[in-house]
Amino acid sequence: MTDVQRWRRQGHDRLLAGRRIFTVDRPAQEEEDGPPLLLVHGFPTCGADWRHVLPLLGRRRRVLVVDLLGYGLSEKPDLPYSLDVQADVLEAFVDDVGLSGQPIVLITHDMGDSVGGELLARILDGRSAVVVDRRVLTNGSIFIEDADLRVGQKLLLAVGDRAVPLPAVQAMFRRGLPEVFGPHTQPSEEEMDLQWALLSHDGGQRLYPRLIRYLPERRRRQDRWTGAITAHPSPLTVVWGALDPVAGLGMAVHLKQQRPDLELVVLDDVGHFPMIEAPEAFADVVLAALT
Repeated sequence: MTDVQRWRRQGHDRLLAGRRIFTVDRPAQEEEDGPPLLLVHGFPTCGADWRHVLPLLGRRRRVLVVDLLGYGLSEKPDLPYSLDVQADVLEAFVDDVGLSGQPIVLITHDMGDSVGGELLARILDGRSAVVVDRRVLTNGSIFIEDADLRVGQKLLLAVGDRAVPLPAVQAMFRRGLPEVFGPHTQPSEEEMDLQWALLSHDGGQRLYPRLIRYLPERRRRQDRWTGAITAHPSPLTVVWGALDPVAGLGMAVHLKQQRPDLELVVLDDVGHFPMIEAPEAFADVVLAALT
């Protein structure tokens, strides 16, 4: 069985917001002791990022994971990818699993921080049935002016809708992903193979330049999304890999200046993917935040 098949066996497809979306709904392994956890991944990966922490976080919590539209095992249509659409997917997922109007914990990473920001903005606007009880946010460009984009990210933004040859996309991915990991927590070959297989599943590599357009959208809508991250009244824990070269630690410090009551936990030897690079440490922080 391949790693992709193992990931598929974790969940199943749902029709959400009119699209085929791969989801995982994992019941608590023991008696539940709090609201379910909704885990939201970033660019350019998918919900499989969380697979290392699922057994740890899911011992006494129901855990929900989604491959957002255009990512992983979900449908990959040829269309513009506004993060509004991704927030629609989250709302539909929460409703489909029977949790509308019930408290959940929102845990987000990378682009998922921005998707979560739109969801929180809708809640603050009174336009969403999702109830967020508590939040955990990890490395993402929540202040885009503070981000130090990699060469590959800039190239993808520059090509627009032009097709990028498959070998070039694969080379860009295999060079770019390890760059954002810590020097002592580099992804294994198994990790790299799985992430590429999921990115390129169903021809997904053709969408690579299109999906990254969330970055200019984030720049345009930062007041709404980061504003909601700051303003939503639920308790907020920020877990930050200090060696992230794109979303540096200064970004988390910037957020704490705007939301002084948040709890900031720094993982010193970790880069952009704490849930992959240091799953036990990451899970320990999350579980401590939930107590």
